Amino acid sequence: MGAMSEPSPGRRMLVLAICCMSLLIVSLDNTVLNVALPSLQRDLHATTSGLQWAVDAYTLVLASLLMLAGSTADRIGRKRVFMAGLVVFTLGSLLCSLAPSLEALVAFRMVQAVGGSMLNPVAMSIITNTFTDPRERARAIGAWGAVVGISMAAGPLVGGLLVESVGWRSIFWINLPVGLAALLLTLRFVPESRAPRARRPDPVGQLLVITLFGSLTYAIIEAPHAGLPAVAPFAVLALAALTALLRYESRRREPLIDLRFFRSAPFSGATVIAVGAFAALGGFLFLSTLYLQNVRGLSALEAGLWMLPMAVPTFLCAPLSGRLVGSRGPRLPLLIAGAAMTASGLLFALFEAGTADLTLFVGYVLFGIGFGFVNAPITNTAVSGMPTAQAGVASAVASTSRQLGQALGVAVVGAVLAAGVGSSSYADAFVPAARPGWWILTGCGLAVLVVGALTSGRWARRTAERTAERLESAEIRQATGVGA
Repeated sequence: MGAMSEPSPGRRMLVLAICCMSLLIVSLDNTVLNVALPSLQRDLHATTSGLQWAVDAYTLVLASLLMLAGSTADRIGRKRVFMAGLVVFTLGSLLCSLAPSLEALVAFRMVQAVGGSMLNPVAMSIITNTFTDPRERARAIGAWGAVVGISMAAGPLVGGLLVESVGWRSIFWINLPVGLAALLLTLRFVPESRAPRARRPDPVGQLLVITLFGSLTYAIIEAPHAGLPAVAPFAVLALAALTALLRYESRRREPLIDLRFFRSAPFSGATVIAVGAFAALGGFLFLSTLYLQNVRGLSALEAGLWMLPMAVPTFLCAPLSGRLVGSRGPRLPLLIAGAAMTASGLLFALFEAGTADLTLFVGYVLFGIGFGFVNAPITNTAVSGMPTAQAGVASAVASTSRQLGQALGVAVVGAVLAAGVGSSSYADAFVPAARPGWWILTGCGLAVLVVGALTSGRWARRTAERTAERLESAEIRQATGVGA
């Protein structure tokens, strides 16, 4: 944090609260939008792929720009970038509420995402630099994770109420007062901080990341409608971008994505777990919302109430997970998360849990427990052991993995659903068409369980220690000019 003195405990908690406000509006935006999808579909005459783009336009841009935002904030100042993000996100929310068509909504969601990319990784970097004690940091990250639970609990209810009473456009209005309040509080109370040594921009790496994420998602979403020959060039482009990214970044002195981070098994594991867990979340919310409203015929508010059995456990388990990570490490929370998410997916895939109230309730509770336990170990593992100077980049990789996972979850599960429904009656075809999607979500839960077990033991910790030592010595060499 440069030459600044250590903030008082009260000031640290205030900084945490302000950072959590930014996470609240970004997380709330996604959960609220999910409940509004059927209403939006009717009003803007959107297809299933149109709904996928309404969700994924946001998460894709967010995923593409998070690492740039993290490194830029480390370079020019975290408070400055954070405040810019609040302004752009709030403006984007206002534009979304005025969107005259689906195409305009998708474009304005991208504006929102540009602002959102400057919020979460930068806020996490501010928290990491404010809470220097490992146990305090783990608890702060647990509180941060609880905000996701609050957004999951409040989002469907608030969204349902707004959609029922005012219309889907009003779901974007709630970001305006929260964004403005967070902006004023940041200006007054959040200290400025930056990395001791500035990192240079990496425009080529950034362009390759955007090309990879965009072309891959486009190929997945459009495949059921356009056909494989039409999307094959985009799949090839995604593969070429990935190959070029790995080659280019490994040779660059100050890369956008420092591939050395992945020599740490816990860091690599956290990245894979983040993709898997958030792919499951994206697919779960997408399938659940369309099922509850379009198949069961529930109102937006009733669908929101049905989401509570998933949202409340997430809210309750997130701080417990943070405390467990602080006292016992990430292994137990990851195993609980993977087991619960796998069990939830199996209930829907094998037993068609949605067709009976009791199994639907149990499936939602299990998923909520799993998702509640998974967030804190992802974040803590991503930033712990890394040099403080790289906090922004390391946390941005974890945040990128989350958003990419969510985008891929919606893309893959939505594509499977669209292919299964075809031209059949939506209500009649939905349950069998959704079954492959639930199997995919089961696989995501199993990946969390297996990778969590493999990357949280003694061997994995040793790889993290070795990676941290190499990164620290490399930082020292670069700072002193030795070996440069």
